[in-house]
Amino acid sequence: MRAPERVVVVGASLAGLHAARTLRAEGWTGSLTIVGAEPHPPYDRPPLSKDVLAQEEEPGLPRLPLPAGLDARWLLGRRAVGLNTSERRVTLSDGTGLDYDGLVVATGSHARTSPTGRPTPHGVFTLRGWDDALALRARLGAGRSLVVVGGGFLGCEIAAAARARGTAVTLVEAAEQPLTRALGRVAGAYVAGLQGEAGITVRTGIRLTGFRTDADGSLSAVDLSDASSVRADTAVLALGGVPATDWLAGSGLLLDGGVCCDPFLRALRGDGAPAPGVVAAGDAAGVPYAVADGARVTTGHWADAVAQGAAAASTLLLGETAGPYEAVPSFWADLHGARFRSVGLPSLADEVEVLEHDVARRRLEIAYHREGRLVGALTAGRTSRLAAYRAELTAMPRSVGAANW
Repeated sequence: MRAPERVVVVGASLAGLHAARTLRAEGWTGSLTIVGAEPHPPYDRPPLSKDVLAQEEEPGLPRLPLPAGLDARWLLGRRAVGLNTSERRVTLSDGTGLDYDGLVVATGSHARTSPTGRPTPHGVFTLRGWDDALALRARLGAGRSLVVVGGGFLGCEIAAAARARGTAVTLVEAAEQPLTRALGRVAGAYVAGLQGEAGITVRTGIRLTGFRTDADGSLSAVDLSDASSVRADTAVLALGGVPATDWLAGSGLLLDGGVCCDPFLRALRGDGAPAPGVVAAGDAAGVPYAVADGARVTTGHWADAVAQGAAAASTLLLGETAGPYEAVPSFWADLHGARFRSVGLPSLADEVEVLEHDVARRRLEIAYHREGRLVGALTAGRTSRLAAYRAELTAMPRSVGAANW
């Protein structure tokens, strides 16, 4: 396989930066262009819902380090709006056309908007980028009131950070517990207990139905599906992300919960064949995992974006000789003194084994199985125990999950 002479990386965040870094680390010397929709240089997103919101002093942009010798052309503050895979050209929002031999799609995800389908009033936010975090942070503190709609990882972290600033917080979740979809009811109840101990009101089994406003149009309350309302001057919609692949409409790429990839992270066309010279990574990519029986998954996790960015770059340079992407999904989160760490895909489980459950000591260990086979594990305060789970998941026979490969 011939190495590309011109590579365009669309997405100047974690996955895109690690793709660019890997290209140079492997000795590639061609022309490198990195496109970013935001005007900011690459920065780390996990601190946005944690330290940036929680700290009292003015935060600084949590920039990602740029390696020496990257030698890239940066086009920041410009969105990709189209892709022609036949001509191998990306079109930007300012009309610029970028020709490529190799393309990395790493555009991440957008925040889901209001489920009511109506415009949101002043005081209602989503949190996806740096500017979102600064605007939300300015409305937190003693004497302020916040409703967080959505009890996933992001919603739980926002609630915890806001409460640490003295904000009165209500967390609203449609499921019976926070994090149920990702981690199950036991872990969800554990997290709900932590939030309650911190003084956060947790409302579960209930949905957002609308907003109330003051005379000036600012948020005054959030209406819920049980006909109740919660007074608040600020609300955050933490309803998950949508892969940012709208710019790929009409490109011929197969899009289903992200760019559909093969095991080498090559983007697939509608006919199932790899699109020449196109790879994808991070939140915009649907990647087949053995632990998911070969089904494509978009995890949205930091560690996966790093690993996929590197693997996608290696595929551009080496093709199939780079080997398939085989990393085990993982994530971490810190809430109220509990350090959560997970490997695998717990959401796939049909059986949950609770090995330790101690809220007071901030300890938790859960193994997740599907049809008798390990698919994931979660710990709090027991990070060292993850190594054995990771080893078991890594050693999974490649024939498991190969049906869709």
